[in-house]
Amino acid sequence: MTIHKEGRTLLFVSLIILAGIIWAADYSLHQHELLRNIIIAIGALFYILFLQFFRSPVFEIKRDENLVLAPADGKVVVIEETEETEYLKSKRRQISIFMSPINVHVNRMPVGGSISYFKYHPGKYLVAWHPKSSTENERTTVVAKMKNGNEILFRQIAGALARRIKWYVKEGQSLQQGEEFGFIKFGSRVDIFLPLDAKIKVAIGEITKGGRTVIAELA
Repeated sequence: MTIHKEGRTLLFVSLIILAGIIWAADYSLHQHELLRNIIIAIGALFYILFLQFFRSPVFEIKRDENLVLAPADGKVVVIEETEETEYLKSKRRQISIFMSPINVHVNRMPVGGSISYFKYHPGKYLVAWHPKSSTENERTTVVAKMKNGNEILFRQIAGALARRIKWYVKEGQSLQQGEEFGFIKFGSRVDIFLPLDAKIKVAIGEITKGGRTVIAELA
């Protein structure tokens, strides 16, 4: 387990603040031991929460061109047929994964390929499970074109708390399956749009692991 680069500066600053809180509590409240210990415990708890927000597990990625890997840790909240209107402009099978604040926030390529389309959309910060969050919230749209010509579209979507979307891709760039393509600070969701004939391998409510859980098999 490592700490993701998106959190290193914040964690360093937070550690300095925590040290200041401990020093101040120890200096000012030495005659009120219970209150001092409560303040120190709360400060330490917040720092531990920040640590787990930015953890980045290290693991072996088993790549397979016929399989689609989960782009994020979280819970499957949507599996439905829908019309993708931004780029593919066709009916697709949508899978949405909700990322809670306790999940790993690294976003990974569900398939390998070259980035044929990328766009950042400013927008609202509706709660991630709101039906309109996929089209009205701040989001990115990424399309990966596989070697066989299939194009898979996926989106990072900000939520009520997650207002920091980071992406590491641009059009024309090639990435391998499971490689990092972005990061969403403090949660939200990722949508992925698959061909209608894709065989779905997950169910509503199932917990996924980014880069490890197989969510679909391509025909």
